[in-house]
Amino acid sequence: MIYLDTSVALAELFAEDHKAPDPVWASPLISSRLLEYEIWTRVHARHADKTHGDAARELLSRVSFVELVPPVLCRALEPFPVPVRTLDALHLATLHYLVAAHEKVTLATFDDRMRRASAAMGLALAF
Repeated sequence: MIYLDTSVALAELFAEDHKAPDPVWASPLISSRLLEYEIWTRVHARHADKTHGDAARELLSRVSFVELVPPVLCRALEPFPVPVRTLDALHLATLHYLVAAHEKVTLATFDDRMRRASAAMGLALAF
């Protein structure tokens, strides 16, 4: 199972220069519910509702979501081994929650800060 970070989802949605390897998109995808809000915020900020709205809905329909349940939120309040931004803390806390529940999950991200934080936490990367 692949934990889909916002950086990978937005790169796919907006056809940025870097793309996740094809096996990522063939795998079961999971993410925090936060991903949905981050994607729509970026779509609206770019005034791309008409051009990218359907693609955003299709991408999001392929993702299983973990709600921001109390254990996730409590983990986000704890220190991380490296400095992280607020939304990254919520994603990392969600990923930690899944791993603690014995889910075999790897992180797909293009964000260097997320890569460093996940490595410091002992979390596996998808690529």
